[in-house]
Amino acid sequence: MTKKKKEVVSLEETPVAVEEKPAVKKQEPKKDSWEVKDRTYFLRKGLSPLTYTIRSRGIYWFDDEKGYEREMKHTLNQRTPFVDEFKGEARLGHIVFKDGVLNVPREKQVLQKLLSIYHPDRNRIYSEFNPVKEAEDDMEILNMEIEALNIAREIDIDQSEAILRVEQGSSVSKMTSKEINRDVLLFAKNNPKLFLELVSDENVQLRNFGIKATEAGLLTLSPDNRSFTWTNTGRKIMAVPFDEHPYSALASWFKTDEGLEVFKNLEKRLK
Repeated sequence: MTKKKKEVVSLEETPVAVEEKPAVKKQEPKKDSWEVKDRTYFLRKGLSPLTYTIRSRGIYWFDDEKGYEREMKHTLNQRTPFVDEFKGEARLGHIVFKDGVLNVPREKQVLQKLLSIYHPDRNRIYSEFNPVKEAEDDMEILNMEIEALNIAREIDIDQSEAILRVEQGSSVSKMTSKEINRDVLLFAKNNPKLFLELVSDENVQLRNFGIKATEAGLLTLSPDNRSFTWTNTGRKIMAVPFDEHPYSALASWFKTDEGLEVFKNLEKRLK
């Protein structure tokens, strides 16, 4: 009887599949965006007194990380504006603008950061000069000026007269058409923002229409500026609401059903 050979099975270790974890990219620390350079600050609203002093003590800034307000002072010998980080005695300094301007050299980083980051009067009483921002603002103003001048060249004489009357009053009535065209171009150049607002305001033309009707003797404004009447009959056509400019009120009234009838009547007479 033949003996069967036993099969010898070699058991090799089966490698266990290991799930590879995706490599985690280390986030590089954000570089400090603060640039060490000379900085210039100027008073807002065109202020330029000989000297102007802003707060250099009693300033508080809420620290999100610490969860409380931290007191700050401008000093001449500390490396931080935060009082709770002062070392030794602090020599207080003043923050003074001369002729509306304060130049802070790059060496005075503590004062720069106090003014550029933490001071509560930043962008309220003063601002930091930013040449890029200034260039953007200049471009915006120039584009607005170009747009205003182009429109000023195209609008008709009645609309030009209406816009000028807002600025110059009744003297516009004595101006020639060339004078009106010249002055409306100057107005568009010198104050493009206001000019563009007036061009799109239909009440400006209606207001001018009411003034012309009054100057022509068709309407009469009462001495107390409280009502308009027909000049030929003395019949009252509208009362001016309290605290409202009479011609602005008349312009709004012209857009009502009753006012529109009066407007059409006056339009026929003024032709």
